[in-house]
Amino acid sequence: MPATLITNDPDQARAFAAEHGPVLYKPLRETDYVDADGRALTVWIDDVTPGQIDDRIRHTAHLFQQRVAKIADIRLTAVAQRLFAVRIDGSPGVDWRRHYDQLTYTSITAPPEIAQGVRAYLDAFGLVFGAFDFGLDPEGRWPFYECNPNGQWAWFPDHITAPITAALADQLQHGGHP
Repeated sequence: MPATLITNDPDQARAFAAEHGPVLYKPLRETDYVDADGRALTVWIDDVTPGQIDDRIRHTAHLFQQRVAKIADIRLTAVAQRLFAVRIDGSPGVDWRRHYDQLTYTSITAPPEIAQGVRAYLDAFGLVFGAFDFGLDPEGRWPFYECNPNGQWAWFPDHITAPITAALADQLQHGGHP
């Protein structure tokens, strides 16, 4: 996992960015904010430098994470013991969610150590669902960014979405034992 800091202290944030740069700013909650004219105001993941961090962050917690070199992104959706990993290619920026229409999605198999770690994470937090975000670095490693316990998955193409939907239905109807 890349170095990560959650804080509302601008001095801590600047020191973290200086020590671990390049650093990304990640909002803790993603929502489609719009103003009265319908203009998008959503805060996306973006690069941040120590000089861009000011006292305005004192109002709430912010997440800063060391940027890792990556060749693709991976969203792994876990439903109980079933894992659905998708390689996401084609993002022209650091936040692939801004470019859905430019992306390609490929179902892949999680390496055994990743599968074991995901299941341990779910067990540790008592979760049966998680949307795990990883990068894919040039050496084939999967740096772990975060787990979204309410992460979305239905924007994938149907051939990827259908098995996840079935796994969720099985989990809800049978507790994971169809």
